[in-house]
Amino acid sequence: MNFKQLKTILSKCCFGLFILICAVNCSNEKKQNENKKGDPNEIALNANDVIPIFEHWNLILGDGSNVGKANTYSNKDFFYTTEDTNADWVVFKSPNAGNTHGTSNNTRTELAQLKKWSPMVSSKMNATLKVMNVATTGDARVASTFSVVVGQIHSADGHENEPLKIFYKKFPGHQKGSVFWNYEINTKGEDNSKRWDYSYPIWGYDFSVVGSDEDVFPLEPEDGIRLGEEFSYEVEVKNGIMHLTFTSEGHETKTFIKNLISTEYATEADIPEQVNNLFVPIGQDGVERENAYSDEGLFFKLGCYNQTNGKDPKVNKVWCSGAETHGGDLSKQYADGNYAEVWFKSASIEIPEEAISNAGYFEANDGLSHKVVYPHEVIPFMDKFKILLGDGTNVNDLTEYENKDFFYTVIDGTRRWVVYKTPNSGVTSPNSSNTRSELQEKREWIPEEGGNLTGTCKVMQVSVSGDARVAASYATVVGQIHSGEGHENEPLKIFYKKFPGHKKGSVFWNYEINTAGDDNSGRWDFSTAVWGHDMSVVGESKEDFPFEPEDGIELGEEFSYEVNVYKGIMYLTFTSENHKTKTFTKNLIASEYVNKTDIPDQVNKLFVPIGQDGTERAEAYSGELNYFKQGAYNQTNGKSPETNMVWCAGAETYGGDIAKQYENGCYTEVWFREATIGPGKKPNK
Repeated sequence: MNFKQLKTILSKCCFGLFILICAVNCSNEKKQNENKKGDPNEIALNANDVIPIFEHWNLILGDGSNVGKANTYSNKDFFYTTEDTNADWVVFKSPNAGNTHGTSNNTRTELAQLKKWSPMVSSKMNATLKVMNVATTGDARVASTFSVVVGQIHSADGHENEPLKIFYKKFPGHQKGSVFWNYEINTKGEDNSKRWDYSYPIWGYDFSVVGSDEDVFPLEPEDGIRLGEEFSYEVEVKNGIMHLTFTSEGHETKTFIKNLISTEYATEADIPEQVNNLFVPIGQDGVERENAYSDEGLFFKLGCYNQTNGKDPKVNKVWCSGAETHGGDLSKQYADGNYAEVWFKSASIEIPEEAISNAGYFEANDGLSHKVVYPHEVIPFMDKFKILLGDGTNVNDLTEYENKDFFYTVIDGTRRWVVYKTPNSGVTSPNSSNTRSELQEKREWIPEEGGNLTGTCKVMQVSVSGDARVAASYATVVGQIHSGEGHENEPLKIFYKKFPGHKKGSVFWNYEINTAGDDNSGRWDFSTAVWGHDMSVVGESKEDFPFEPEDGIELGEEFSYEVNVYKGIMYLTFTSENHKTKTFTKNLIASEYVNKTDIPDQVNKLFVPIGQDGTERAEAYSGELNYFKQGAYNQTNGKSPETNMVWCAGAETYGGDIAKQYENGCYTEVWFREATIGPGKKPNK
């Protein structure tokens, strides 16, 4: 039965509520619990003795496991009972890093309801709690840092979004924190990556109030809630309307109403200013379907959903906290405050008898963080390519293939990406000084025949070491056309380059001449800026960097390219939100560099001083077989700049130890979320 049918039934007849109400301090009887704090001789209450509702939930732990009903369950690391001078409590505890549940970035020790219900019926949840700890590290500019979610309504269907998240957040050094609640839109269409939250302050700030720098916090809220200070919430949904009530002794009672079945965010013009400031800059700018969460099954969640994680903020500047995780070591995180801990004194739920099983949600999400999602499942064109990895491994069949050091998938909280990662020093291809984790097209084609390659990517890392005088330092190539014949030169290389200490880097593309004659040592590149500088902009000395480009691209900022070769002409298009779209045209079958006098000034400055002063054959790449390449082709290497002041970067390589290079930022990493390949297309005029 779907919920439209359920709504019809409910409109014709009355339904009973199955009411589950807990009693505070409902039992003084102590029961044996051998897991309590690890001491089998210690006597403690079961959680269900304190709050008798556990028959109706599954418990998800901070290690990602679903332990089922928690009536008599405890775990010294995540879930147990305790007492203070006034009451017995159920403790939910979760680290900054563990194993997550579903596709989340964040760990949780949290109850999830076993049944789901329509927003058109009457359902209610109450709780009284106190937050005892939030993470002590993280990036203050990231909205989710230093916070924990203590109650939710979650959808079990569709995008599985969350019409309610109740947060507590406290910045380090503050005595008082904020309580606020967020509504997440039920995104219109199939692409849920553009979803966003709108946040409502209760006591203190809303979600959007962040620090001005990594360690610079906003003012402490005057009306905030302290760690260890009790507060209560009541969530009631009936006839499609959500009613919220928040109470705490010494604080004003706050109430809110939100329609869950009719949106107020149906068009881009409806996006609130708060969302424009917080989410739109990172590409989360969707609209909501008109009937919001109507006809979807909803369910309550309660506990400790830690919103602070160790993921790099450049992955997502709202949800990735950059906090300390000690490599996932639980005891170390607990020892220095890198966890969230919430104590519940009482809770109750009221749900309709007509609520139905929520088993589908658990089947879809249990163990999902352990399941391998292969790159070909994210970008399905992998059958058209083979790959060379940063350790020299060649793989021809990429179906159900991954390598956790070089080629795998991740999720950034909104969508999945294919990761290409490679160190400054590993094993390279025969004619290159540089490592790569890069796809190579299996098909070959001549420019007159043509081909088309697209990619949407973000560069997450370029080497932090190198020589600023060397043009290739701190750079990676994210897309190529490569010749498979003759000199095997490259009519196209798409670069990203960022100098250390700069916030923004440059995107540029290079054309390498197809050198006339048999001697290819005189070959050179001509570089064209897209956003920021071209390749020729270098430092005056090893550690003297040029000025930062005003119109550059940051690490973690998306951009897209299309390479379209049609009847011998290469058409390039580059797009990125909040940047001007750039287009370029280059003839691949008739050279403009057949004489020494044709050599551009840029090349005279960069390449001619090192003896690379060749000319190009008149027909350029005409008639030569070419193929596309895509991924991460690291341009920073450990070779001495005295060997070649354009291509030998003099970077740190730790003797080729890949783990040490990764640990110290001496690598490149590029993420792609979309890419296509196909025949050349007649360009639009």
